[in-house]
Amino acid sequence: MSREPVRVCFVCLGNICRSPTAEGVMRWLADRTGHADWIEIESAGTAAHHVGERADRRARAAAARRGIALPSRARAFEASDFDRLDYVLAMDEENLVALDRLRRGRRFEGHLGLLRAFDPLAPEGAVVPDPYYGGPSGFETVLDLCEAACRGLLERLIERHGVR
Repeated sequence: MSREPVRVCFVCLGNICRSPTAEGVMRWLADRTGHADWIEIESAGTAAHHVGERADRRARAAAARRGIALPSRARAFEASDFDRLDYVLAMDEENLVALDRLRRGRRFEGHLGLLRAFDPLAPEGAVVPDPYYGGPSGFETVLDLCEAACRGLLERLIERHGVR
């Protein structure tokens, strides 16, 4: 049976730390649970500072220690992305506001919100903090937060889109 894929995009500022980590974690979870065939997963940034670059080496190293790959290259989120995506998930309020601005005037029937809203243990409005200027532990924290939220997101996708 052929079905329309569900398209998910994770978004942070530069698309080299948090959003590629969320993308990699979600791919890892989808692969491990047998759901990779119906979920299309990507990431982007609200700024174009790092377009074409790989994820930050510290993010890649932290993810690799957990068996998670971060193969994507940074790209800037464009308003036209709303035309093809079902879920656009920001890492923090600043990026959510930027995405909402880009969405204005477009007919978007998908979900725009914060990633951590899918973590049942996260407080309302919780964000994924930017680890870029911190030490290695920040990248571990981002992985933990992304994994908890992506597990909740996957459960929601399975429930909402009727796929088991």
